[in-house]
Amino acid sequence: MSETFYDTFTKILEEELEPALGCTEPIAIAYCASMMRSTLGEMPEHIDIRTSGNIIKNVKAVTVPNSGGMKGIEVAAILGVLGGRADLVLEVLSCITKEQIDEAKVLMAAGFASVELATGVPSLYIEIAGRTACHECTCIVSGEHTNITYLEKDGKVMVDRKASCTAASSEHRTDRSGMSVSRIIDYAKNVPVEDIAPTIDRQIEYNTAIAREGLSRKYGVSVGRTLLTHYDASDVRIRARAMAAAGSDARMSGCSLPVIINSGSGNQGLTVSLPVIEYAKEYHKSHEELVRALALSNLIAIHQKRYIGPLSAFCGAVNAATGAAAGICFLLGGSADEISQTITDVLANVGGIVCDGAKPSCAAKISSALEAAILSYEMTKEGNCFKDGEGLVGKDIEQTIESFGRVGREGMKETDVEILKIMLDK
Repeated sequence: MSETFYDTFTKILEEELEPALGCTEPIAIAYCASMMRSTLGEMPEHIDIRTSGNIIKNVKAVTVPNSGGMKGIEVAAILGVLGGRADLVLEVLSCITKEQIDEAKVLMAAGFASVELATGVPSLYIEIAGRTACHECTCIVSGEHTNITYLEKDGKVMVDRKASCTAASSEHRTDRSGMSVSRIIDYAKNVPVEDIAPTIDRQIEYNTAIAREGLSRKYGVSVGRTLLTHYDASDVRIRARAMAAAGSDARMSGCSLPVIINSGSGNQGLTVSLPVIEYAKEYHKSHEELVRALALSNLIAIHQKRYIGPLSAFCGAVNAATGAAAGICFLLGGSADEISQTITDVLANVGGIVCDGAKPSCAAKISSALEAAILSYEMTKEGNCFKDGEGLVGKDIEQTIESFGRVGREGMKETDVEILKIMLDK
C-alpha cells in the first residue's frame, strides 16, 4: 500500500471516531441551534425548525441528554439555543444547567419553537431560523451532523454551500473512494500502531465506560442486562452482544456519558468496537493486536456506509456488526479471504434490517445483528459460506458491499417514506 493510503485511512479514523453526547441526530439539531443563536447574537423571540424525515425519525423517541428526561426536536433545539456550546461540537449540550432545563420547559409550553418537515432535501438536513424584533438568522446543517452548508444573518450570507449539500461530505472530509477491503486489511496489519493508538484508545475508554453504565442499572428495556441474566454470561459471544446493547440502552435513554461514534452514529460506534474488545479480553490479545483489529473493524463499517449515506431505512447496526465480525476474524488470525467471506455472510443474512428511528429498541437490533455477525464468523471458520449469485452476493467482496449499499441507498427510499408516514400518523 502506498504512503498516501496510509495517511488517508489514518485521517478517516481521526475524522470519524469523534466523541458525541447522546444520539447524534438531536445533538446535530442542538448544534445547529447553538450556531444560529451565537450568530444572531441575542436570544430569539421564536425559532422555526425544518428537518428531513430521517431527522424526525431519529429524534422522535430518544431522550435528549442533559434535558431532564425530555424527548423531541423542539427540546434539542431549545436547549441548543439556551445553553449549547457549539465549540464543543457533538458534545454541545454537555454544559446545560438545571435552570436552563426549567427554562426550556417554559419555552416549550409557550410555543417558542415550530417544526416542519422539509421535502426535497438530503436525508440529513436541519434548518433553524431565529428572529427578534430587529434581526433574523438562519443556519443549515446538511449531509453530515456538523456540516454547516448555509449561514445568514439579516440578509448577509456568511456560508453558502447549499448547491453542493447533497455531497456535503466531500467538501471537508478525506476522500473515501480508494477504500477497499484488501487495502483496509493491509493498513490494519502494517500501519505504525502509534499513529492510531490515541484515536482507538479513546474509543475503547469511552465506549467501555458507557456499556458498563448501561449494565449497572436499568436503562430503556435493558437488553444488555437481559442477555447477561438469561444467557450464559461466561460465553464471550453473549458478553460481546451484551456490552454493545448495554451501551445503546444507556445512550438511547439519555445517559450523559459520551460515546465515540462511527459513521456519524453512537450506536454504530458501540457495535463496531465493544464486541472486538470483549474477544480480545477472552483470547488474551495484546493492546497492539486490539488496536489493529479495531482499526480494521471501524474502517470496514465506514467503507460500507459510504455507499449507503448517513441516514436511510437500512439499519446501520448491520454495517457496524459486519465491521465487528471482520475485526474479530482479523484479531483471531483470519486470512484476507476469511475476513471477506465473514463480511459476505453477515450481509447475506441480516442485510436489510429496517431502521424505524433511534429509540430503545436499537439495543435489541444491535444484539440481533451481532448474533448474526458472530454466527457468520463461525460459519467461515468451518468453511460454510454463501456463494456468488445467492441473492445479492457478488463475484467478490467489493461487489457484494456495493450491492447491499445500493439497496440501502436506492432500494429502500420508498420504505423510508412509508416508515415516516406511519410514524407521523401516530
